[in-house]
Amino acid sequence: MNKTFFSSSQIGIVSTFSELVHTDFKEEMNALCWHRNLNGDFKEIVNQLSLKENITEVSPEDLMALSLSEKGNIAREIILNDLKLLTEFGASPSLNLLKCYERDDEFDFISTDVYSFHVDRSPIATDTFLCTYHGVASDIVPNSQAEQKILIPEIRAKLKELHDGAEEDFEDFLKENFFDLHYQLHEDAVPINLEQMHLWRLAVDHPKQQVKPCIHRAPKENDGEYRLLLIC
Repeated sequence: MNKTFFSSSQIGIVSTFSELVHTDFKEEMNALCWHRNLNGDFKEIVNQLSLKENITEVSPEDLMALSLSEKGNIAREIILNDLKLLTEFGASPSLNLLKCYERDDEFDFISTDVYSFHVDRSPIATDTFLCTYHGVASDIVPNSQAEQKILIPEIRAKLKELHDGAEEDFEDFLKENFFDLHYQLHEDAVPINLEQMHLWRLAVDHPKQQVKPCIHRAPKENDGEYRLLLIC
């Protein structure tokens, strides 16, 4: 049991899927965790799947085709049930076998890839759901411990050098290139790792959102280890 989850004002803990999807975010709480202790062998599933690219989507049919041990089958049933619950809720979950994400190294002063602390944005009311079944898990950080990179004077100055349009179009330029979604942590920031097995719901930046969006990042993968991640 991660005591940080229970002591953080950013995180709400629930014990059922229904609570996860129906509990409102409020004040500093912009991450909800369906805290679970799962007994299945998810590594067995990863070892039997084939990575076709750096990110390979795994379908329920792919899972059903695997020949698994009893613990492997328990893991498979857990994943299939999570996919079913999210789909019936109206989400579009994807199960991914991951070696790595694409890196954005175009500039040395700002990155817009998922390894950078960022928030998700949507034109409609939605949330981000994710669960890491195997491999390293994502991190989140309280909003009070980070600052939008576009507000940091030296970064903003360099972004203005990149922008070749009118001054009044600068803010649109930042949004169009997703620069405004990325954050720099304060020196004393303490990220929280989401760990394996738990199903998370993170607040997204959208027009009806009542709280600040959840700042998070994808982890640096361990060498030779694939991640098995449900996300939507």
